[in-house]
Amino acid sequence: MPKFNYERLSAQDNSFLLFEKPGLYMHVSATQIFELGPLRSELGGVDFERIKAFIASVLHRIPRYRQKLAWIPVEQRPVWIDDAAFDLNFHVRHTSLPRPGSEAQLKKLASRVMAQHLDRERPLWELWVVEGLEGDRFAIISKMHHCMIDGASGVDLGQILQSPDKHATEIGEAPRFHPRPAPTATELFTDALTWRLQTPLRALKGLRELQRETDDLRSEVETRWKAVRSMYGAGMEKVSDTPINGDNSPHRSFDYLRMPLADIKTLRRALGATVNDTVLTIVTGAFRAYLARRGCDPAQLDFRIQAPVSMRSEEEKGKLGNRISAWTVPLPLDEADPRKQLERIRATTQELKDSRQAPAVETMMSMMDAMPTQLLALASRQAQGTVNSIVTNVPGPQFPLYLLGAELKAMYPQVPLMLGVGIGIGIALISYNGSLCWGFNADAVKVPDLADFVGAIRAATERVAAACDVKLSAPAAE
Repeated sequence: MPKFNYERLSAQDNSFLLFEKPGLYMHVSATQIFELGPLRSELGGVDFERIKAFIASVLHRIPRYRQKLAWIPVEQRPVWIDDAAFDLNFHVRHTSLPRPGSEAQLKKLASRVMAQHLDRERPLWELWVVEGLEGDRFAIISKMHHCMIDGASGVDLGQILQSPDKHATEIGEAPRFHPRPAPTATELFTDALTWRLQTPLRALKGLRELQRETDDLRSEVETRWKAVRSMYGAGMEKVSDTPINGDNSPHRSFDYLRMPLADIKTLRRALGATVNDTVLTIVTGAFRAYLARRGCDPAQLDFRIQAPVSMRSEEEKGKLGNRISAWTVPLPLDEADPRKQLERIRATTQELKDSRQAPAVETMMSMMDAMPTQLLALASRQAQGTVNSIVTNVPGPQFPLYLLGAELKAMYPQVPLMLGVGIGIGIALISYNGSLCWGFNADAVKVPDLADFVGAIRAATERVAAACDVKLSAPAAE
């Protein structure tokens, strides 16, 4: 038995490291807003030391939080090893807004935190506790490299760091951390050779698992292969050039809004559609109006978004890492009628479901595990396709969560800007406790007027409601 311990990153996890370059960082983030409640300090701020002590007490339930990257010699593939010098002070940080801090100031702070890289010599996460927010509130800005987490696992992680029990205010004793021995470079290289020699056996095991999941293995393999070829063909097609696409700057802006989830479900029922298709209809109307104001003719645009699809099974709940596929969805910006927009979006998403594109991407990512690093970067980009924007929608808990008794009022996710022709606006949504929370991450140079786009989302929601003869219960709010 080896005396050392490490874990290989999957090809999909590794791809997010390969996508990263200076000024274009691949971490996912979220800005969470809490009531101060029992975490109010004697001076009216937030009890930071108590929060840090609580995080220390649950770290044993999140082993990845105390692991860092190491690299296999020659092939330069990354692995996770325990960080023997782990120091929580580098990861949990305390800052303040000028009192009384506004949400506009919080958004600016969040955009600055998001624009900073994560130190690859340490575990790839940070958590900023922000006091001074008006209305007796505080915020937590969390960020974690995408190689560690996807949207669904992020929701699961929230169930560890927060509790549905308002009275769960006790902090358990933090178990002592005993880092496992890390392999030497020679041991990593030798193990990598053995791993490659076992590639045929892993492929055979994968086929056997697939056979257990389907009644017709040959048909399933043919369907997935056809979807892979179709996806690669679509990836070769160029999308329209727009003012929000092109080389990214290192500067970011962040905005958010919150809608009653009941309103979106009412619209969904009126349209006879899914929540996700309803969201994409709203996004279509917003991009159509916004790009028209930026001087584009929507009727001439081939505008596509990437829509991540979770492939996580029930058995994989609570595990970190990425288990996602993606659809490439053309948005019908040439269509003004929200109902007709929805019809075209629904036809597209149904076609994508029927084509089995999402499982095909998962199959291809498994194949990429054996690729050299140089080919993996190219293949990953091709697999993601060429897109103008990204829209990710993750279902969250429909009950209140608490941090040591302080209620979480809202959470606003942030997706990194990546892929395609240089994405200028990324949209991430999560439903939480009766609300649909939208987070908008933008390149501050290409999109100097992000607030206008957020306003276009509000207006598009109202247009969809008017087209359905639905009265919204409340306007979208910050």
